[in-house]
Amino acid sequence: MDQTFNPAALDKLKLRIQALRAKTIANGCTEDEALSAAAKVAELLDRHDLSLSDVELREAPCDRKVYETHRKKRIPLDDCIGAIAHFCDCRVWREKTAAGEHRYVFFGLGADIEVAHYLAELIDNAVRAELGRFKTSADYGRFRHQERHLANASFALGMVASIADRLVAIKAGRDQVNETTGRGLVVLKTSVVDAEFAKLDLKLRSQRSTSRMVSTTAYEAGGAAGATLAINPGLSGAPPRSGREGG
Repeated sequence: MDQTFNPAALDKLKLRIQALRAKTIANGCTEDEALSAAAKVAELLDRHDLSLSDVELREAPCDRKVYETHRKKRIPLDDCIGAIAHFCDCRVWREKTAAGEHRYVFFGLGADIEVAHYLAELIDNAVRAELGRFKTSADYGRFRHQERHLANASFALGMVASIADRLVAIKAGRDQVNETTGRGLVVLKTSVVDAEFAKLDLKLRSQRSTSRMVSTTAYEAGGAAGATLAINPGLSGAPPRSGREGG
């Protein structure tokens, strides 16, 4: 690693993420608090990027960070993982462990993959928590027993699709703000990550999307849950407090 890169800023960011994780994932939180934390960590990431010089960014090493699902089947997060990677200017792929469990591998600059991993954990837990609340609702009670598996999947899909759309929109807003600095940070970071990613020489393949049956009622309920999650591109003030039990 080139000595011009100073890891102190990354260590500071990691400590802030650990503090946010303690207030959200570890202790449980409401849906609003969960995505407020996502907005806060995005703000921290942007500040981190702006604190580095172009030389430091070019010399910063790329790394991998793995998010374990501990599941052998697809999970709802699968439909949001690309938006998370885009939000954090990093690459992501899915692979299987020796035990046949899926995991996501984020690749990029150290700060970006730290935030991506945190967001994956945050959103994964938020979806599980919201699905648990949906199962206690009157709408869910109207589904016949044999329809409930489809309802569960539809709700989760609707929720992650809503969150993914919002992450993409917020990223566009953040990029627009950052462009006013005149530095072209996103272009610079992308060029660094792309060059390092090419060196990995991975044989990745795109997975064809398959049509899925959904329950419109449950899908729309999930979309509504995702839409209520508070993600604001510009945050100030104290970090979110703990609230309801999460997933």
